Amino acid sequence: MGLFSFTQELAIDLGTANTIIIHNDKMVVDEPSVVALDRRTDKLIAVGEKARQMHGKTHDNIRTIHPLRDGVIADFYAAEQMLMGFIRMINKKPRMFPPSLKMVVCIPSGSTEVEIRAVRDSSEHAGGREVYLIFEPMAAALGMGFDVEAPEGHMIVDIGGGTTEIAVISLGGIVANKSIRIAGNDLTQDIMEYMRRQHNIKIGERTAEQIKIHVGSALTELEEPPADFIVHGPNAMTALPMEIPVSYQEIAHCLEKTLSKIEAAVLSALEQTPPELYADVVHKGIFLAGGGALLRGLDKRLTDKINIQFKIAEDPLHAVARGTGVALKNVDKFPFLLR
Repeated sequence: MGLFSFTQELAIDLGTANTIIIHNDKMVVDEPSVVALDRRTDKLIAVGEKARQMHGKTHDNIRTIHPLRDGVIADFYAAEQMLMGFIRMINKKPRMFPPSLKMVVCIPSGSTEVEIRAVRDSSEHAGGREVYLIFEPMAAALGMGFDVEAPEGHMIVDIGGGTTEIAVISLGGIVANKSIRIAGNDLTQDIMEYMRRQHNIKIGERTAEQIKIHVGSALTELEEPPADFIVHGPNAMTALPMEIPVSYQEIAHCLEKTLSKIEAAVLSALEQTPPELYADVVHKGIFLAGGGALLRGLDKRLTDKINIQFKIAEDPLHAVARGTGVALKNVDKFPFLLR
């Protein structure tokens, strides 16, 4: 059977907003976590970027689904179809015998047994023979190049699309952690509500996401302020077209409430941290990863509030995925991987 037994190793960062797959140290998939299915037959129509472009623009026969909500699988069938679709992207050439897959998949550190089981089952249904799971903050620490098995504390704040994961890591384990279901998607929702309430304009998720990227800010005063972003949309009352410039100060005010909740969660994780590790954290600083780390001025706001230096990881968007790739290479060595 040596001819046909072919194992493919994949590291998968299954995120609420984006899914990243690493194969042979290369990022082979970096796509939005969206699928488009046929309403009548439930057949897969598109996955990733193609499905995202359809989102909010479909007719009755197509439905677009975000299979993950708050970092966990909300729609089991759609998650399975999405994983299969992504794996098919890697294996473009049809093979007589599909490869057996060895996977490391990352999950939120606050996952319940049921949620962990859902990820494992979806991965197995998508073709995984050997499935290992790793907690996201642990993966982020590995992706930033920390020695997670050393007897010293590293604190990670990973702000993703659905969850914010805060963890203090030492000796290959998570000592103190706080996982809250408040993250990038909540900031997007805040912007949608604010635009409707303040400017009487209706916008969709994709436009709100654009506003967040172009003028999103955690501070009302920035050293290098971005130019105002022009938003087009219908008036909520009259349905006539509107054009409104949005400044970063406005967005900073509208994100205030959600950012305060993230601050409170960081403080709560620090309260649980043993004093010896707390000293390490103060000395080294706290590291920000995930898409939320890219919000302008967030590191400065948190540093001023908590009096500990916050540092943004290099390439925060892919830190978790890279760490999952490191875990894949050391599957036999790392004791903290869940089988």
